[in-house]
Amino acid sequence: MRFAILVNQSPYQYQASDTAYRFTHAALAAGHEVVRVFFYHDGVYNGNRLNAPPQDERDIGQMWQSLARDHGVELAICVAAGQRRGVLDKAESQRLEKAGSNLADEFRITGLGQWVEAMVEADRVMVFGG
Repeated sequence: MRFAILVNQSPYQYQASDTAYRFTHAALAAGHEVVRVFFYHDGVYNGNRLNAPPQDERDIGQMWQSLARDHGVELAICVAAGQRRGVLDKAESQRLEKAGSNLADEFRITGLGQWVEAMVEADRVMVFGG
């Protein structure tokens, strides 16, 4: 089975990001394919490399990055949602004349077209967060 995953919530406000991560990890462990994980709305905060949770808390951004490295999962941040929330890669930062970038490793900026493409390629679409 091929899954497209949509994450709409920030990593530390609600459970959606954790649940999406655990579902994605379990799907991969069961031999399924994840076409793409797309972060939209406040979900883009998962890709902020400046997140710094206390040492006794899980680092969901690092968890996503490890999943991407270990399994080749694409982590896509919506460009418009990222711009609205200050999550930028180097190219967007320069284009918008901002002081710096903060997109975490393994995440990449994409458009909604990539989300539509993932939905078309997937057998099932899973949405986490309102």
